[in-house]
Amino acid sequence: MTNAKQSPSAAGAAPIIEKTPMFTAMNAARYQRQALIREIETDNPNLLCYVAGPKAPVERADTLGFVDMLHNVTPGQPVDLLLHTPGGDVDAAEKLITLVRAAVGDDSEFRVIVPDYAKSAGTLMSLGANKIIMSDSSELGPIDPQVTLRDGNGNEHSQSALNYLMAYKDAEDAVRANPDDVAARITFEKFDPTVVRKFTSVRNRAQKFAENLLKRQGANFSKIASELMDITRYPSHGQMIGWEAARDMGLEIDYRPMSDPTWRKYWALYCHMRLAIESDQRIFESNYSSLVL
Repeated sequence: MTNAKQSPSAAGAAPIIEKTPMFTAMNAARYQRQALIREIETDNPNLLCYVAGPKAPVERADTLGFVDMLHNVTPGQPVDLLLHTPGGDVDAAEKLITLVRAAVGDDSEFRVIVPDYAKSAGTLMSLGANKIIMSDSSELGPIDPQVTLRDGNGNEHSQSALNYLMAYKDAEDAVRANPDDVAARITFEKFDPTVVRKFTSVRNRAQKFAENLLKRQGANFSKIASELMDITRYPSHGQMIGWEAARDMGLEIDYRPMSDPTWRKYWALYCHMRLAIESDQRIFESNYSSLVL
């Protein structure tokens, strides 16, 4: 199907390319979302959108979408990022947020908008912002890196690095307290030293990443990172950290009530994007680019 046609033009002038009616109809939802983005940008900075389904973790392939969204952003301009993600790879998250920060520069403002949730690696990405815009529907989450392991049958499962290390520490303390306790020793010996070492490295990596992002904002990086990684306070990986708790930690939160006109536009845009993707997809969109992976 042809997606464009050449319209008559003045002699010698370049032909005007127009989209065909069928192509326009097939992409009407995308044009509607991009029109809403341009409307939001009337009184706000450049708006980039990264919305992922519940089965679409942050990963290296997301670089394609971020580079596409940043293509026409003038270096040094302020940028807003509408972010919705269940989390994912820490290293990939660092690369993505580094790309955006490099485009914004040190003298302009970068804000993250969380309409629904930005968990785990998504929370880490949010820490790179000068401000996090949240409402009553918004939530961040604990920074509890999840590591994929294989069991004896070759089946993959996710394991919380922090929970594993806490269980290891409890078992170690039990053996130290009572070396003759056979049950405690059996439990302790079930822990694989290689896995303990790997999980310790993953935990330290996530903590250092969080602290480095927070240092840029002049925040109390040690306190905030420690609280976000406190699984005694947040025992569930999916536990909600709302705007009030995030502000109490020391994060720079710009709270918008759900009745706020601009917030209503953010939420409407988010709803349109969620409907545009399957659970294992993510969408990258700005006023000029649109990509679904």
